[in-house]
Amino acid sequence: MKAMVLNKTASLAENPQPLELTELPDPVAGDNEVLLKVRTCGVCHTELDEIEGRLQPPRFPLVLGHQVVGEVLQAGKKVTLHRPGDRVGVGWIDSACGHCRYCLEGNENLCAEFRATGYDNNGGYAEKMVVDERFAYALPGSLSDIHTAPLLCAGAIGYRSLRLTELKNGEPLGLTGFGASAHLVLQMASHLFPDSPIYVFARNPEEREFALQLGAAWAGDTTEFPTLLLDAIIDTTPVWFPVVSALERLAPGGRLVINAIRKEDVDKDALLQLDYPNHLWREKEIKSVANVARNDVIDFLKLAAELNIQPEVERYTLEDANRALVELKNKHVRGAKVLVIDETGRQGNG
Repeated sequence: MKAMVLNKTASLAENPQPLELTELPDPVAGDNEVLLKVRTCGVCHTELDEIEGRLQPPRFPLVLGHQVVGEVLQAGKKVTLHRPGDRVGVGWIDSACGHCRYCLEGNENLCAEFRATGYDNNGGYAEKMVVDERFAYALPGSLSDIHTAPLLCAGAIGYRSLRLTELKNGEPLGLTGFGASAHLVLQMASHLFPDSPIYVFARNPEEREFALQLGAAWAGDTTEFPTLLLDAIIDTTPVWFPVVSALERLAPGGRLVINAIRKEDVDKDALLQLDYPNHLWREKEIKSVANVARNDVIDFLKLAAELNIQPEVERYTLEDANRALVELKNKHVRGAKVLVIDETGRQGNG
């Protein structure tokens, strides 16, 4: 099978072609696994963290990719949830122990044995992959392959982030950054909290205009102040300055939820600007998001189908994965980027 393979870490500035097109043996499904023919795979900023070493891969070579739509080709002999021909999705969570306190609570993302797709095991930047049957999700038929891929991480982790804000209808919500995850959060928040105005902070004027087109009440630069303080803000950026900036824009008792696995170091000096009276006093909170649990993906997919949440996508071939990653790194983003690997599925209009 063809795969785009990571063999070492380096900054994209040093190596703008970090993935190598390689022929690999077809993977074999274990007893509790399914073998998938990959149709589409979303491109996520976490892949940049892996490539550049902020999230150090446990081994090389490695196939990245954790927003996967595929067709079941083969089911292991103990598999009961899926059968050949089923259309399924795979997200960042590859597996967990299933019996610890966190797994029993439905928070597998906090399990000490959490394993990640495209990190601990090979992912979807390939023609085929295997996954534990418990973490392959039946997909609603109303969404095309290309539009479903970003929902499996950017959408699901945005859904968890929104839940963690504990927002109440009518309370204003802020979003810092406006890429793959934030543009989905805006759509779901508009439906779930119809009386809550949404304020978007983004450096890129095109992203701000996109946010207004999707229904944001206000869009400004990260350095600007809206006309009121916000009850909750979700940070979806890869850097630190928007975190400090967002804290200053929170109302007393407000909560900042940081939706990121890693932060880049390019502006880490921004943390030196953290000022307790201005940024944290008056019972403001900071909460991080640690990946996603199974129910986040399952519940969000149902919500996306019910509300017809549609990500805006840019499509690339598997061989174009390096170009997609460089464009993501350089902030050439409107919505989400998706690799289309098999054209025979339900592609929709990309």
